[in-house]
Amino acid sequence: MKINNILQLKGRFEKRKNDAGFGPAKLPAKQSVSAAHMNDLVTQLVRIKEYWMKNQDIAGAIVSVHYTRVVAKSNRLRILLSDKGKSPVDSIRGAKFVTEPSVAGGEIHKHVFTHYVQIEAIDKAISNLVLAAKIITEDYNGKITSEHTEKLGKEHPYTRQDMKKTNFLYTVLDAFFVEYFDIDMSDESVTEESIITIYRTNVETKRLLAKFGIHIPGTRIIDGTTILLTPDEARLLYSKAPYLIAMSVTDFSQIKLEDISDAKIEKDSEMIIPKPTNEPTIGVIDTHFDKDVYFHEWVEYHNMLPLEIDLKPEDFYHGTAVTSIIVDGPKGNPRLDDGCGRFQVRHFGVSTQSGFSSFAVLRNIRDIVAGNRDIKVWNLSLGSPEPIKDNFISPEAAELDRIQSEYDVIFVVAGTNTPDGRRHPDMKVGSPADSLNSLVVNAVDFEGKSASYARRGPVLSFFHKPDVSYYGGDGTRKEEQIAVCMNDLGAVYRVGTSFAAPWISRKLAYLIHVMGLSREVAKALIIDSAAGWRGNGRISDTVGYGVVPRRIEDIIHTREDEIKFVVMGTAEDYETYTYNLPVPVVNGKHPFYARAMLIYFPQCDRNQGVDYTSTEMDIHFGRVKTTGEKTKVYPIDDNKQTEEGQAIYEEEARSIYRKWDNVKRICEEIKERAVPRKSYDAGMWGISIYTKDRITSKKREAMQFGVVVTLREMYGKNRIDDFIKMCMAKGWIVNRLDVENRLDVYAKAEEEIDFE
Repeated sequence: MKINNILQLKGRFEKRKNDAGFGPAKLPAKQSVSAAHMNDLVTQLVRIKEYWMKNQDIAGAIVSVHYTRVVAKSNRLRILLSDKGKSPVDSIRGAKFVTEPSVAGGEIHKHVFTHYVQIEAIDKAISNLVLAAKIITEDYNGKITSEHTEKLGKEHPYTRQDMKKTNFLYTVLDAFFVEYFDIDMSDESVTEESIITIYRTNVETKRLLAKFGIHIPGTRIIDGTTILLTPDEARLLYSKAPYLIAMSVTDFSQIKLEDISDAKIEKDSEMIIPKPTNEPTIGVIDTHFDKDVYFHEWVEYHNMLPLEIDLKPEDFYHGTAVTSIIVDGPKGNPRLDDGCGRFQVRHFGVSTQSGFSSFAVLRNIRDIVAGNRDIKVWNLSLGSPEPIKDNFISPEAAELDRIQSEYDVIFVVAGTNTPDGRRHPDMKVGSPADSLNSLVVNAVDFEGKSASYARRGPVLSFFHKPDVSYYGGDGTRKEEQIAVCMNDLGAVYRVGTSFAAPWISRKLAYLIHVMGLSREVAKALIIDSAAGWRGNGRISDTVGYGVVPRRIEDIIHTREDEIKFVVMGTAEDYETYTYNLPVPVVNGKHPFYARAMLIYFPQCDRNQGVDYTSTEMDIHFGRVKTTGEKTKVYPIDDNKQTEEGQAIYEEEARSIYRKWDNVKRICEEIKERAVPRKSYDAGMWGISIYTKDRITSKKREAMQFGVVVTLREMYGKNRIDDFIKMCMAKGWIVNRLDVENRLDVYAKAEEEIDFE
């Protein structure tokens, strides 16, 4: 079959602010709140206040709000626990899920938010609840219903002088969604050095810890509230201030690296390589690099460990092996020749083979990235043997996510192996493979089956990790394994996610540096190429969206009956949109199946627990239709999240539309019987990106996004030329992503100019 080039469309996106508010305060249909429930909440808050009046070390109070379900931002506290004129959302310090048996059978997930407030905020909440309970008792016979709140101020006048109507309704709504208030205490047993995150209070961390007899230097504090404690210090904190601990993980001093020290060596008499010229550079953060290997001129090596640490030969094996794939992987693995050529590497040794402190690496990575801004793709094939936790992101992953939201870079992270290399189907990935902004890569064997040592997602019980898989080998024979170079003796054959990830780093670097694409579009193309036309729900916890094609041509080309195009944009307001995409029309209809992939790199806040991503982008892609004065996109997935009058529960929005996920994929199912769509508005299609923030008081920064769209002609026709002509007529600049042209452009851009 012939192929089509992918198209890059450049044009104007319109933007629109969100003029709609939360709407009138009213209970959900057929629901009610009793005065008795409000009095129970009062009793709980009185008990919590008494506790914090006796324990004043944190100069305030920590209160956990247990909700009845997973709640949307609009259904969280509106008035209760508001602190000195601020919104209750401003005092949130953590969020988690709890799973409990459902009355109807099965299980139900519930939100728990932890707030840090002043005692006055608790007093105010108690006062509001007492007044509201009194009104419900006196005016509504002890129970207020959704019908009452609907008609309040309309058919039913509100005449109370002791409480404003808005405050009353907000208190009723808060009480409806809140199951109970409590002070949650952490009770983990600590036997090892730990990285602990405490809730942010008004007391500086070192001074706060000193109140409990814990004295640590500033070098053991990251991000203000994440601290490295010895076992004795951690036990002391758990004993004296268990309410203060938001999350805790072991600082892994031992890391499971693929064992390549005992591998059989195969001498290669053809270990020659030309000198590097203008090839793109990929960053590698790993164990150390052996300068005696045949490709040493392609690698710039930096030892990031203190000079007094004596490095042994085995401390160079893993890092050198990973870098050998990036520089010259196809030499030893001709069946994995990806067509990307060779790459230069800037290699940073941060660990020994026997292990390292993840806390030390945390402090190192930011400095490494900040000091090497020309590098866009970073390979990280290190990981923890310990599984990730269900309710929070690991500190290592959180740091990677912060770096990627602040810098224009992308990390490719190995999905981590099971500690013993055997199949453990329920073992979660180890940090930092829970990094959401990173492209996390698991391993498959050469038949595309999940490797025996692969671990699984999801992350935070919701986010799909790994993102994709690639060939990392599996088995004992060399033809089942990956050839790597770890020293000057020759090739060794090993398996592991560490040796799958570098192949994806190569492809990403090619897309970004050679093809000139943004990291958002490059990541979208990689995931889209792995997913293909599989349905939205067919995402594996071990393989991710699928196995990435071997050849780069299969990522930047498409079938002749498909039109694939990429667009980039920047979201500054609530809606960023274009209604100006002309999809070919035949006999008044669009004979195309469609799919779309949206990628963005949000800021993330580890302190928010399960509500980790700070920004939500929701994509609507489909036909444009004008009805009266209103023009809108009719999404191919029937997404109604922004529709007026459409009530969608938060858990449903997360499950069906991937709300708060930074990877959005919508895909139609290809059926045996093709049914073209009716054409509206001269055949125009549109893309609308709706952007929301968890914390509305914070000013939004402009955020880039990348979208990859694929249209497959239902009857096998090639309509790409028609599409290009129509796009150009509508003002789009259309570029064919032609490999030869891009290679010429890249070569000229990298030429050194001598000034006489």
